[in-house]
Amino acid sequence: MKLTTKILPLAVAVISLTTAAVCWFTHTQAQEASAAPRLASQEREPPNHPENMVWIPGGEFWMGGPSKSQSLQAANDVRPGLTVCRGLVDGFSDAEPHVRVHVDGFWMDKTVLTNQEFAKFTEATGYITVAERQPTAEQFPGAPPENLVAGSACFAPPNHPVSLDNYLEWWSYIPGANWRHPNGPESDIKGKEKFPVVHVAYADAEAYAKWAGKRLPTEAEWEFAARGGLDRKLYPWGDEFRPDGKWMANTWQGRFPLARHRN
Repeated sequence: MKLTTKILPLAVAVISLTTAAVCWFTHTQAQEASAAPRLASQEREPPNHPENMVWIPGGEFWMGGPSKSQSLQAANDVRPGLTVCRGLVDGFSDAEPHVRVHVDGFWMDKTVLTNQEFAKFTEATGYITVAERQPTAEQFPGAPPENLVAGSACFAPPNHPVSLDNYLEWWSYIPGANWRHPNGPESDIKGKEKFPVVHVAYADAEAYAKWAGKRLPTEAEWEFAARGGLDRKLYPWGDEFRPDGKWMANTWQGRFPLARHRN
């Protein structure tokens, strides 16, 4: 998880994923802007520097995802001649069109939230995450009673090629999987105290943020920080997937989801 706070002492932001939680804590709301392009403002860093956080100067940027043509080019760059996920082929319509947006400056956690830090929260509050709670018939009307078991989704690669249109082909609901037992009830996080906390739902992230005196970032704040000052690039480092042949991220290698080789 990553967190961000703003100039005000209350700000907090958190975003969570099924297998990894990302929390940011900030302070401001995004607004559409029509002023001249400006990637960063002259806003000065506030004098009170929160521990383990970094100041993100506010500014204007083009928010949104790539067009279909850009997505197709990215797909060819990533896996020439091979099947890729539908998003890279069709584009990301929910992120279009590009919109000019302004955000104020905010603080953001330097690193994602770790198991160690999340454990401090649960020990201090007794909080039980969504994955640790038994689902109810009221929450899932019509679900068979035997399916109402606490757990979470875990990556389960098949032993044969599958269509990339259905993520259920490589994700499985595992009873007993949660942040304390990331791969199921027989697993634990011993020796992984500094690893990112996983199996954290949005409600869990909000609860942690409130306890930490921070808040979740807005979508615009998150994207503004993630772009690192670049303008409408496909990746955080530019438009090339592998500049000069160099792997720039922890990228899946081979035929997804079969191969287990990553770089």
